[in-house]
Amino acid sequence: MSLITTPFGPRATATEVIAGVDLTGRRAIVTGGASGLGAETVRALAAAGARVTIATRDPGMAKEILEEFPQVDALPIDLADLASVRAFCRAWEDPLDMLVANAGIMMLPTLERSDQGWEMQLATNYLGHFALALGLRPALSAKGRSRVVVVSSGAQLRAGVDFDDPQFESRPYDPFLAYAQSKTADVLLAVGIARHWGDAGIAATSCAPGAIPYTNLGRHISPEVLKAIGVMDADGNLIIPDYAKTPEQGAATIVLLAASPLLDGVTGGYFEDNQEQSVVQGGPEPATGVAEWSADPEAADRLWDLALPVVESALR
Repeated sequence: MSLITTPFGPRATATEVIAGVDLTGRRAIVTGGASGLGAETVRALAAAGARVTIATRDPGMAKEILEEFPQVDALPIDLADLASVRAFCRAWEDPLDMLVANAGIMMLPTLERSDQGWEMQLATNYLGHFALALGLRPALSAKGRSRVVVVSSGAQLRAGVDFDDPQFESRPYDPFLAYAQSKTADVLLAVGIARHWGDAGIAATSCAPGAIPYTNLGRHISPEVLKAIGVMDADGNLIIPDYAKTPEQGAATIVLLAASPLLDGVTGGYFEDNQEQSVVQGGPEPATGVAEWSADPEAADRLWDLALPVVESALR
């Protein structure tokens, strides 16, 4: 089957990919929508007429966007706390057209665990979003046609899910390895939703937004790593490398998947730079594509089965 292509290049902005699309009457939730990529996603969807709820740990951070768009609101959620996810879902009443699973944490310097005993990056980036999607499934299926967009990362190319020790109970904790595993899990979440909920009219895709150096996501990255990836010079000054994108450019693929008519009926795929990506062998070399372990339906089902009892119990 051929890959889906669109007319938008890697430098297209969120505004450009949604130009001419009327989202009036559509309802969206964007996790982590108060800053960075999430904020640009919210702005693009709201400017096209959608009513958007920002799901964030600190609704006060959304003040500027709320003042900019009267049809945007903000509600509290902590994805690492499944009781908080349960409360959010129980309070939700509207049919839902778009769920953008954007929030995340990256490269925690030390091993932390959630109340369920999950490594914190896997708990936040994957498990919390799985619980949110499951809790909102009735809202997502209410209209018979909705989309879930899971924001992953090119880091999914570097490590699959270690099903023998996903929580780093036996192996040494490595901040980047844990992050890469969580981003692979994000792709597998979209694959799982596409496989399990397609009959309910719920489509799911995942994407890598590209390198956006200066957002809150990178707050735990050390100066040594920032220098190694070319976003900090030898004197400690932040610089913008040629490969980097602005937040509005990074949000383009997210918005494309969430709302563009070009993606009607598309489910299960992984996108980057506004194009669907081919499956490649993961490892240290590939710069683009979706790793075999990230696109593996058997891995998606295995992770689904591992997480489902946890999220079902938490949502009761």
